[in-house]
Amino acid sequence: MEIRLDNNVLRYLKILLLLAGFSSLINAQQIQVSGKVSDTLQNPLSYANILAIPKSDDQDIKFAITEKDGSYKIGLISNQTYELTVSYLGFKPQAYTITIADQDIIKNFILKEKPDQLDEVNIKYTPPITVKTDTITYDVTKFVNGEERKLRDALKKLPGVEVDREGNVNVNGKKVTKVLVENKTFFTGNSKLAVNNIPADAVEKVEVLDNYNEVAMLKGLQDSEDMALNILLKEDKKKFVFGDIEVGTGVEERYLLHPNLFYYSPKTNINFIGDLNNQGIKSFSFSDYLEFEGGFGKLLDDAGSYFSLFNSDFAQYLNNQDFTDNINQFGALNIRQSVSKHTDVSGYLIASNSKTQTASNTLNAYQNIEAPFTENRTVTDDLNNFFTIGKVTVDYEPSYKEDFAYNAFVKVTNNDSHGFVNTTNPDQNNSITTVTDVAALNLKQNITYSRKLSKAHTATLEATYNFQNDKPITEWLTNQQILQGLIPLEDADVYTILQTKKSTSHNFNAIIKDYWVLNNFNHLYTSVGINTSFNDFYNEDVQLQSDGRINNFSSAGFGNDFGYSFTDTYLGLEYKFQIGIATFKPAVFYHGYLWRTQQFEDAETFSKNLLLPQFTTKVEFNNSEKLNFKYKLNARFPGINQLANNFILSNFNSVYRGNNQLENQLYHSATLSYYKFSLFKNLNLNFNTSFNKRIESIKTVSELNGIESFNTAIMFDQPEHNWMLSGRVSKKINKIRYNLSSRFSYNDNFQILNNETNLNISKSIASTIGIETSFKNYPNIEINYTKDFNNYKALNNTSKFENDQLEVILEYDFLKDFIFKADYTFDNYTNKSLNTTNTFDTANASLFYQKEDSPWGFEINATNLFDTEFKQQNSFNAFVITDSKTFILPRIVMFKVSYKL
Repeated sequence: MEIRLDNNVLRYLKILLLLAGFSSLINAQQIQVSGKVSDTLQNPLSYANILAIPKSDDQDIKFAITEKDGSYKIGLISNQTYELTVSYLGFKPQAYTITIADQDIIKNFILKEKPDQLDEVNIKYTPPITVKTDTITYDVTKFVNGEERKLRDALKKLPGVEVDREGNVNVNGKKVTKVLVENKTFFTGNSKLAVNNIPADAVEKVEVLDNYNEVAMLKGLQDSEDMALNILLKEDKKKFVFGDIEVGTGVEERYLLHPNLFYYSPKTNINFIGDLNNQGIKSFSFSDYLEFEGGFGKLLDDAGSYFSLFNSDFAQYLNNQDFTDNINQFGALNIRQSVSKHTDVSGYLIASNSKTQTASNTLNAYQNIEAPFTENRTVTDDLNNFFTIGKVTVDYEPSYKEDFAYNAFVKVTNNDSHGFVNTTNPDQNNSITTVTDVAALNLKQNITYSRKLSKAHTATLEATYNFQNDKPITEWLTNQQILQGLIPLEDADVYTILQTKKSTSHNFNAIIKDYWVLNNFNHLYTSVGINTSFNDFYNEDVQLQSDGRINNFSSAGFGNDFGYSFTDTYLGLEYKFQIGIATFKPAVFYHGYLWRTQQFEDAETFSKNLLLPQFTTKVEFNNSEKLNFKYKLNARFPGINQLANNFILSNFNSVYRGNNQLENQLYHSATLSYYKFSLFKNLNLNFNTSFNKRIESIKTVSELNGIESFNTAIMFDQPEHNWMLSGRVSKKINKIRYNLSSRFSYNDNFQILNNETNLNISKSIASTIGIETSFKNYPNIEINYTKDFNNYKALNNTSKFENDQLEVILEYDFLKDFIFKADYTFDNYTNKSLNTTNTFDTANASLFYQKEDSPWGFEINATNLFDTEFKQQNSFNAFVITDSKTFILPRIVMFKVSYKL
């Protein structure tokens, strides 16, 4: 591929290279200190902790852990003096002062056993970091200076911990999937709410728990790649009210109110987070919603549930991230009460009400077989989104051998919108007003029970009942006929089309599993389960006449009254065994499927049996280097919307008809991931690849006339493929971290359009290089440059898009009481097919002041400093390549006051 960069991008790249060169000059030489740690009998001590505490304040604490043979190595800076402290549970710690010269050093340690640990009452020294097999404990007080506001600011200063701007946390290159406070789940466990809201000065220690499992007896039985962050509070914060309140006002009537209030005691925890603003700050996103539904990882095991959530009306509202105007009202209350030593009751209530305005301008290139053409579409929308989510959980753990949990979840949503679409294409110039109202209720109940039956057997039961009721109503108004030949419109000055839909579902799932430990290296797992679903779907499409008459489209085959029941019973067998450093788990699941469809009075029954194999492998070279492989043959059955076999309006320019003869999709999926982290080299490597091959799939068949389409679905047996490859390398040299990441994706899929079948191919490559500093007394800067290539091939036509993005983030703590933050993003976007280029940049800045030991803080904040109007992006589907501009909020300047309790 030919790479041509805008002059502005070249200038910024030169700055990046100069900074990288400067950073290499200021980095001092790293010297290796190595040796062995053993006891007095010369037995090696594995997982002993070695900490190097510098005498100079401007140097970082370095740490290492010994390998299985007791060896260690640690990189220290030349011409610096350190105190080396070696500690191991049950042994007396040993300290040694060392001055680093210009050559590697070998230093061995022999630790003596403590004769009686109970006599050790006065502890003079607490290590900043303690490392055990699956646990790293940080003494946060040893790394912070008191200027940190939120937990995220404190976490950034811990070795091996990274926090991105959204609040996602990575430790030693692995993502944290759950956050606890004092061993109790914080809200849903999502890291975003915790790290962005918990005050930094309330935290004493942070525990990182790898391979985390909520049920202790199942650790080592259930495969868990989860990593949990356990926040331990200071003694004076364990029964105390703390938090902060932030209030802001700005030009053009901008405002902000953001309280974070926390009460903790040994038995009672109460947390409240609120947000009221018109700055476009969204406190609840689609990724947060996934966490409430069980997490992205869990949903991936049930692809049907994930896609159902992703395509739901509720999710579409949450996915809107760019606005021209936004008012957000958000409140979250979490309560946990320890009823007894063995029982906890917890619950949360989250309510959100937002009013949003969006606008976009889109160039749609339709890949019509006979005559490709382009449509210019402008869309504006006023959205009102209200939802309430509540959950109550009872955890009962009478002993280590028994664990019971019950939870009830309810979600109520009511969303409405008023949109306007203007479309200009070779066939017409039309304007359509769209009004929607979506009301929905979701109730879910779940029980889990685990019991250790014997030394060899552990059993679990999990059962879930889920009820959902959706009632979306949509109205389209236009002064021109639409979908001619597909819907039977009667002549009118203004065409008013009304669609009413009702959908209800009852789902019940249960699984019983036995974990049989034959010995330390061989396990046999047996499971029996059932999934049942009972669904009803109703829709009616009509034209409302000005004289009050109703033109019902049922005469043209529109309208559904469809019932769908589905039962899946299965038996699974998994064998887990270990050979050396590798663990293997082949598995097979036998499924018996039975389903029934009924449209009005016509009913049909279907059945099918499938044998679905799985295979996973985990190779653990050491505690910080792992290789994982997973293969699975997947079967996914259609939803009721795909089966309902009468016509239904999908949009102002499309009609869909389901097919009750659809069966399951069948596809192979395989993933391979490699992870390595080196404390000594400050090196982090992550490589991931995934491959999917669809053997049988549900394929949309389209008839396209201009921008209007008629779509239905068929079973399709031509193979289709998807491949993704990504990697990230991160290396820290003294105060500078260098990052390189890249992602490649390939997708081929068949398009059935106007009775022609063609293969479409999409490819994309994105690579990012960057540097990030971590100075204590100087400004810190992060610079990233990203290059994107997107290539779409359809009907022998190729469309190419490129984007160059430069991102600069600055943070500077100065004069003890001031914190300055700024970020700048520059995009150079090119549509190579049309030979058009757009450049746009955005910038934000803030200055925060808080006098030491004062509860009051003051901030001046500005977003979108350059008053940029839009962002630009492209996408591709079966027959349309989209190049769109999404308009964003204008410049906002705010003055904020915060008070820390």
